[in-house]
Order: sequence, then C-alpha cells, then structure tokens
Amino acid sequence: MDATVTLKATTTEPAVTLPAIGQGSWYMGEGLAPRRDEVRAIQQGLDLGLTLVDTAEMYADGGAEEVVGEALQGRREQAFLVSKVYPWNAGKRSAIAACEASLQRLGTDYLDMYLLHWPGSIPLEETLQAFEQLRADGKIKRFGISNLDLDDAQEWHALSGQDTAVNQVLYHLGSRGIEHSLRPWQRQQGIATMGYCPLAQGGRLRRDLLSQPELQAVASELNITVPQLLLAWAIRPIDGQRDLIAIPKAVQPAHVQQNAEALNIVLNDDVLARLDNAFPAPNRKTSLDIV
Repeated sequence: MDATVTLKATTTEPAVTLPAIGQGSWYMGEGLAPRRDEVRAIQQGLDLGLTLVDTAEMYADGGAEEVVGEALQGRREQAFLVSKVYPWNAGKRSAIAACEASLQRLGTDYLDMYLLHWPGSIPLEETLQAFEQLRADGKIKRFGISNLDLDDAQEWHALSGQDTAVNQVLYHLGSRGIEHSLRPWQRQQGIATMGYCPLAQGGRLRRDLLSQPELQAVASELNITVPQLLLAWAIRPIDGQRDLIAIPKAVQPAHVQQNAEALNIVLNDDVLARLDNAFPAPNRKTSLDIV
C-alpha cells in the first residue's frame, strides 16, 4: 500500500505517515443505519488499513463519537483518531471542556489530532491557546483547522507557526476551488489537506457527479466503480507528492472494501487529462465550498 501521506513533524511530535484514504463518520449515530453496522464498518476499515478515523462533536450531537468509541474498544492504538470542536466551543476554557467531553464519548484519554471545525466569533488566538494547553496536558497530540479559507488559514498559521498539521476542507472532482490558491499555499507550508465529501456528497457543484457519463465511461474502462475513480483522483500525487487524505464514510461492507482498494488504483496521464477536460480546475480564486 504505497498511497500514503506524511504529516510533518511538530514541535512535540515526530512526522507520521498515514494511508491516503481514511474513514469519515458524518451521519453516523443518527439512526440512518443500525449502530452495529456502523461499528462493524469502522472495524472493517481498520482491518483493511484505513487507520485514520475522523469524527466531530457536531456529528449526531456526539453520537458519532460514541459509535467510533465503541468501534475502537480494545483497538485504540490501531487508529489515528481525529475529532473537531464547534466554533462556539473553541474558547480558551470551553475548548478544553469540549475536548474532554469528546474524549469521554470516544472512550479514550487522547486524540491524535483535534481540529477547529470552522471559524467563528472566538478569536483564533484564543482557540490556539486552548489547543496548546490540551497538547501540553497530553489530551491531544496534534492540532489543525477545518473549513478555513486562505485568509483565515494564513492568520492561523501566523499564530501557530509550524504546528498546524492539516486543514480539512470539502474536495472532490466537482468542487476543485481549493486548487487555485488554498492548496498550493498549504503545500508551501507543509500543511496536509484532508478532503471531506470526496464522493461528491456535497458542495455547490455537481451534486449528480456519480451519474456523470464521462466518469461512468472512464470507470468502466478501468474496471472500477465511479466512487473508486473519485477517490483515486482525490488522492492522486501532484508533482510527485501526495498531500491529501480523503475521508469517505461507508457503512456497507462492499463500500468499505472498495474504499480500501482505491488506495491501489493509479490513474495515468491520459485518464487525468480526460477528467480535467470534463471537470476543469478553477482559473481564479473562488470562495471555499462548505457543507
């Protein structure tokens, strides 16, 4: 499994290498699928090497964290666990309380990474102070941001220095806005990208992406599924470097298996050119796509 992304070393943690596809948990814990199936899916993903598991206090009002916590019982050390804090809980004291509540729901005493879910009215400097305290207390190992566009990301980076691990943003073939300004800047700073909704579940563009004829044609020629094609495209190397971790959610065993298999799919230049022609990269700065 060569499709990996390395998170840079911070002032307290060494660099860590992770699979370029992880597991999301948005909409878990809401009764849309039996809880046992959601738990089993996360465990199956771990078995297949999808070791990064992403969740948030927002998802099902903590219910997704409880599902993830159940899935990780006895297996915590096998996972790279990520959660996120509401912007209104991101104060110097409230972020600490929110993180402790997440840890309790997850049944663990630490997170591998903690993210600000999106920017709000609380100053970024105050959130950073809370994150640094949580790290000093051993409750989180790394921290980062989510849904921050270029200006906010630059403000955060100016405060945090080299300690920002990732920015988690919406990214899929039909929503490529980050490619113009945000992602190139992040690459310069060594900040990895986590791409949510990589199977085009959201965003202002291409909500019907999975049924797009050109994607169906390419996938058929490669003998893969359209979701696998989208995942392989999202994690493709750029200038020989992978810097994006896609975090699809899956519950059905076949979908978990297909997500893991996408790590081994290599798209050649001709395929990439066809996809670029059908879904061109932006030629100007656009506002950040958020769902």
